Order: sequence, then C-alpha cells, then structure tokens
Amino acid sequence: MSFSMYSSSKADYGEHDRALKQYQEQGTKKALAMSNRGPVRYDSAGRLDQSIVNEYRNNGFYIFTGVLEQEELDQLKDDVEDIWRRAPQNEDSSIDSQGRPAIGLDCKSRNFSWVRPLSDPIGGTSFAHGRHPAKMIEPEVGEDAPEKILQILLGSLQFSEACLRIYGHPDLLRIAEAINGEDFVPFNESVWVKHPRLGGSVAWHQDGFTHWDSPELDGDTHGFNFMAQLFGCNAANGLWVLPGSHLEGKVDIRKLVDDAKSDRIEGAVPLICEPGDVAICNRQAVHGSFANTSDDIRVTINMGFHRLSSVLNVVGGGIHNDVETYTEERIANRSRLIGYAIDARKQKYPSEDSFVYTPLKEQQFVWDAAARNSIRDYNLDDLGI
Repeated sequence: MSFSMYSSSKADYGEHDRALKQYQEQGTKKALAMSNRGPVRYDSAGRLDQSIVNEYRNNGFYIFTGVLEQEELDQLKDDVEDIWRRAPQNEDSSIDSQGRPAIGLDCKSRNFSWVRPLSDPIGGTSFAHGRHPAKMIEPEVGEDAPEKILQILLGSLQFSEACLRIYGHPDLLRIAEAINGEDFVPFNESVWVKHPRLGGSVAWHQDGFTHWDSPELDGDTHGFNFMAQLFGCNAANGLWVLPGSHLEGKVDIRKLVDDAKSDRIEGAVPLICEPGDVAICNRQAVHGSFANTSDDIRVTINMGFHRLSSVLNVVGGGIHNDVETYTEERIANRSRLIGYAIDARKQKYPSEDSFVYTPLKEQQFVWDAAARNSIRDYNLDDLGI
C-alpha cells in the first residue's frame, strides 16, 4: 500500500524524538512481557477461554494474534487504498485524487476526517466533551509535507465489502458475545490510516461521555473497540494504553501529564501487533497515540460494540450523531448491519462456521444490491455513549 498521494521528507525532531524513542523502547519491553496476547482459544463448551477474558478484564486490552489470513488482509488493503484514492481531496473538494467525482458526496453523515501532518487537533480543546484535556507535542514536518492528510474514514461498512465481511468474522463476534453478552449491540466502525512521517496524534483520553456518575458503572460500561491491523503496529505508530485504568472510573488525565512533565505518561504500553492481529481495547482505558514520525504506515480497521444495557433508553449522541434516546427500534435498526455482515461473509467463505447473532436469529438477512443501498448513511444511527 503506497498511498503515494501523501509523502514527506523526514525532519529533525530533536530532543523530543530522542526522549520519545527511549520511552517507546521501554514501553515495548513492558508490553511484550505481559500475558495478554495469543490466538483466539475456546473451552470444551465453545466459549472464549476464561483466561483470555480475565486478562482482558484485568488489563483493559488483549492482542489476538493471527486472526486474519493473508487473503483477507489483501482484500482489506485493496479496499482501503481504493477508498483513500477515491475520497475527496480535502474538506471542500468534490473530486478525488485523480479528478473524478469523489465518493461519499451523497451521504448526509460525516465520513472523512483530515488532519494537519503530525498535529494534535483536539488535545486541550472542548471537542468531544473535553475528554482530551492535554495537548500532545507536535513535531515539525518536512518542508514538502501537504497541508492536510486524510486520516479517518467513518461509516466504513458502506464503502468496503471487505470491511463488512470482517465485521461478520465469527471469532470476533464470539469474543464480543463473551465480553458483552449474547445481546451485544454495535457502537461504530472506522478506518484509521497513520501515514509515515505525517500521521497526526490522538491526545490521551477515555472514551465515553455518559454513565461516569452512575452507581452501576463498571469496567465494561462503555464497551470496547476491535482494532484489526493490516500492516501491524508498533510503539511509534500504534495506540498506547494505560493498563487497568478502565477500572478506575474517570481518571485525571491532566494530572498524569503534569506528573510526567511531558506527553509521555507513566505506565502506559503500546499495542504491538503483527499483520492480521486484532487488538481489543476497553473504551474506558486511558489511551492515545503519538504523531507518527516513523517510516511505518499503520492501517487499523476499528469496530466497536456495547452491552445492550449500556445503550437501551439512554440519551446518547452529541459526538457521533444528534442527541437522542436509543430506543429498541433504533438499536435493532443499527444492529441489522451485523446480520448483513454475517451473510456477506457466508457468501465469501461458505465453508466457515458462521456466527449466530441471538437478537436477530429469527430474521433472515441477505446481502445483495438492495441491502447495499439500504445501509447508506447507516452510521447516522451509531450508538455513541
């Protein structure tokens, strides 16, 4: 994957880069010494191995190794690169990188997000209820860097059948069921591309803006994200997580940064993944990522899931969509994407043991042209809490 429309020479990042590399080396050693990684395993009853569940619940993240085989990785890479080439050139453009009409122009939802190279556009701002309280260091970019780069695609299932098929992956759905119960529901889906020497940072934060003061708050209240890695990820271009922080309620992130006297907070570790690995990360864990000054690209397929009890009749939105109450009808309509994903995957991999999604098991979903048209703007119904 070249993404040749974006390139930049490497700048001299100075003292910050030297300190960051030492932090990255130490974090990598800590991450690889942890016991929260390995292949997907089940017990004799077909349930996710309890030791995996325990590791995830203790640390707030887990690395499932070797989930995606090369054929599926190649399909995902092709789709993502095609989307990036067909996307609008910038926020105000209606044409793609080759002068053709861009995709997504007929959507009501916001699907593309650009960032200034190596910048932190939201740290220390009021964006997303102010959940990114401290700004990350912004390294200098090369003189030939573009003004902005496309970094995030939202509503990815309507643009990529490969993304839809991985959304129906039986192992991932069984994991979601084990963590959030058989009535688990969607959150949202996205694709992140951290370009070499260009990718912006995401300031330290905890996801979620509801439930923090609820007496029923626990370590799983705000759900989790799957993060499938197409090229792998490392300490330089990947996500960092503060182990166990998902169990601490609302964390004073500003204090963590002040105590560290930099954006390199103490105790955090990076996700270290090979191509085809899928990480699961608790949304309540303190997490963030640094600007990608490395030569390595990161492409992450994000897919989030909630417990039904966390969203049913809850007033959500405000970040992902309009503020409104998540009714049974709204949740069922959003959950149909799971049904379509399962059938799309069955069509592609007919010999695979398909997942049975309990809330929709009495309904039949067929992935065809009509279904494809019906999911346009589906992410307007994302279940953000």
